Amino acid sequence: MYVYINGEIIDQNLVKISPFDHGFMYGLGLFETFRVDEGHPFLLEDHIHRLKKGLVELNIKWDYDTNKIVSVLDQLLKANGLSHAYIRLNVSAGTGEVGLQTRAYESPTTIIYIKPLAKSHMLEKEAVLLRTRRNTPEGSYRLKSHHYLNNILAKREIGDDSSKEGLFLNEQGFVCEGIVSNIFWIKNRVVYTPDSGTGLLNGITREFVLTLLQKLNIKYEVGYYEKETLIDCDEAFVTNSIQEVVPLIGINGQVLPGGKGSITNKVSDLYQYYKQKKLWSKAEVL
Repeated sequence: MYVYINGEIIDQNLVKISPFDHGFMYGLGLFETFRVDEGHPFLLEDHIHRLKKGLVELNIKWDYDTNKIVSVLDQLLKANGLSHAYIRLNVSAGTGEVGLQTRAYESPTTIIYIKPLAKSHMLEKEAVLLRTRRNTPEGSYRLKSHHYLNNILAKREIGDDSSKEGLFLNEQGFVCEGIVSNIFWIKNRVVYTPDSGTGLLNGITREFVLTLLQKLNIKYEVGYYEKETLIDCDEAFVTNSIQEVVPLIGINGQVLPGGKGSITNKVSDLYQYYKQKKLWSKAEVL
């Protein structure tokens, strides 16, 4: 496969970064993952907006815009012969001296990874409540950063079974998020999802689904919930930008309707409808 790094598209086996890159040394880097389907990067503007906001927090100067990213993606897709792809857009701080730096990073390392991805279709998963607790964010809110040990420990807990997703409780015992997803559940036709104050990563797909619920006139609540509230649900689904809306067939052995859930289906159908519209941002819905 060919990848992009700092202005070049090269064979992935030839990619090199400096051992003095502070993304490697101190974890100062952010990334976005998203789908490209039929050549279109869904909700790309929302991903770039979140990335840029996070880079300001890390004091990393980055001057790419949507047009530049689209141009690079077009070149990458052509070089790899793909029209459906998994994309990871990664920006790390760039090189610096050994030691903690307080001044701005002026020359970040930008890498765009790509791999083949099948056309999207509805998956179903079983959720398991994790013993591992979600750690608190490094700053005032969680960034999609290189700090992934908490997620790795959680993944080791449930193993490599792709049909399962682990669900974090935070340190206060509130339902937080999945290892690589956000969680939604339905009780008496009301949708519930944890507040970002629980320490979750505010996913681009999470925000898009909240927009879809408004469009569907489906009542939803965002708050702090104990695990008993989640397990007592009528249906549930998890979301991320690669797998999209994933119905749950169970949580901790409690059987759920999966893809047969009525509200889950409505959300998934509307998601796919807007995906066919090739949206750049959730702002185009309302």
